Amino acid sequence: MKKTFKLILAIAVLVFAVSCDSKTGKIHDHSAAQQTDEHQQEKPVSQQTNKQEHAEGDVLQLNNGNLWEANIETTAGIDNMKLIIKSFSEGDNMEAYAKVKQNLEKEFGTIIAKCTMTGEAHNQLHKYLVPMKDLFDGLAASDLEIRKASLNQINMHLEEYTKYFK
Repeated sequence: MKKTFKLILAIAVLVFAVSCDSKTGKIHDHSAAQQTDEHQQEKPVSQQTNKQEHAEGDVLQLNNGNLWEANIETTAGIDNMKLIIKSFSEGDNMEAYAKVKQNLEKEFGTIIAKCTMTGEAHNQLHKYLVPMKDLFDGLAASDLEIRKASLNQINMHLEEYTKYFK
């Protein structure tokens, strides 16, 4: 079941990456990044749990100092994920993390499935969402402290959304 869900999630991410750009007739290019001057550069939203450094093209950036326009479904999905974490009260129950992980991944999948964003706003959303996949894995760790830390990192990452998207 776990492998099946991960496979479905991976397929959903792939569909997300392709579907949004296919609406504009563009091919999704993960290596393309808008170059901005040094004053517009932003730091990555979150620390990488797998200790990989983001290439400069993977750094989330503002839209010339402004927030990116996100579709309503994406913002609602992020808000729902925040509520899932806020309502989580079983921080010392190892099994409870499996349910919160499942709920967060389901909402993540909904965001991907309802994507209507295109162009650079879509690319920036992709840069924002991708790091969360690794953080979800920490919610299934064998160590309770890792699960707690992962949930905290997801929460901090979700709070960063409003710094880049409206």
